[in-house]
Amino acid sequence: MQSEYFKLGQLVITTNSLKIIKQQEVFDALKRHAQCDWGDICRSDWITNDEAVKSGDRLVSVYHDSNKEKFYIITEADRSATTVLLPEDY
Repeated sequence: MQSEYFKLGQLVITTNSLKIIKQQEVFDALKRHAQCDWGDICRSDWITNDEAVKSGDRLVSVYHDSNKEKFYIITEADRSATTVLLPEDY
């Protein structure tokens, strides 16, 4: 998956996330992240992410699956990798 806004790099998902979050929900969240829809974050974090797209800093999105399980998607500053993880994996 390639974003029109930034490179996602290698896609990585933690073992816990694989066990708990449905594959389609992970894919849908990755699409949102790649389109600069940062999910369930506050306005100031949203602005920080928007600026990070331009400056090359780390990007962090927060989503909830259909069971209300919270998970993060993080793209590293160097755009080498994007990781899907649960809060306890952080």
